[in-house]
Amino acid sequence: MTMRFKLIANPAAGRNAKAQIRQAMQMLTAAGAAVSLDLTRGQGDAVKLAADIPTAEFDRIIVAGGDGTINEVINGLASPTLPLAILPIGTTNVFAIETGLPKLLQDACDLALNGMPTPIRVGRAGQRRFLLMAGIGFDAAVVQQVNPKVKRAIGKGAYLLSAFNTLIGYTDSLLQITDENGRHYSGYSLIISNASCYGGAFRLTPNASIFHDCFEVCLLRCSGRQTLLRAGLALLTGRPLAPPRAEIFTCRSLKVSGAGVPVQLDGDYFGTLPLDFSIDPDRLQIVLPTCRQ
Repeated sequence: MTMRFKLIANPAAGRNAKAQIRQAMQMLTAAGAAVSLDLTRGQGDAVKLAADIPTAEFDRIIVAGGDGTINEVINGLASPTLPLAILPIGTTNVFAIETGLPKLLQDACDLALNGMPTPIRVGRAGQRRFLLMAGIGFDAAVVQQVNPKVKRAIGKGAYLLSAFNTLIGYTDSLLQITDENGRHYSGYSLIISNASCYGGAFRLTPNASIFHDCFEVCLLRCSGRQTLLRAGLALLTGRPLAPPRAEIFTCRSLKVSGAGVPVQLDGDYFGTLPLDFSIDPDRLQIVLPTCRQ
């Protein structure tokens, strides 16, 4: 029986995205799959395209894009039981690094066609799902200031450039945080991790996992550029962030307040505090390599 796939693809995801989408269509159809292609045209399109999918007509969705495109698709899904496969053609592809998805397009297509869906956990910021992380404070301000044209031109370097520019004029705001057990925390920057990788292969929260029922959270307790620079250096050199400047803890939900403080989800700007964060009660079905199941 011929398998039926809906391919949602972002032609602006990376420098060679358009060519890779064409190649993916050829590879998938050559393997005997029936593929219906939808291309995104701008931010938010993948949410609408995923929401409009008649789930009974397709065996699985294939997402060709980066982490932002995947995030949009999971937020449009009408049914959490419809499996998702990923062709990582974005700028950073943190989810692909986290899960060991194939780098070669042919291998990624083979996995999309033949791999088995695996249930994973995702987070929620309000009603918005996220796969990897929610960043609050400085890192969200960096994401907010990234120029899309520069990102397409120099890739990951756009985030480094934005970090330097943001650091010059950034002002910390105090965050007030309460977890599901009523424990209170305060600090100035916060990463709520559903996965161990951050910004690529950096392991900010090495014990976080898409298979766990909790977040691992990294809180910067001190303010100022020196703290941010120390945190950045620790991240780049693979050293753990340590007290008293940082605190690592686990939780299932958080209430975070700090008027006007920016928030990013999976590497895209989302909005500002206050917000509630929690583990989504629904598991999503994602096609992953056997070694990560």
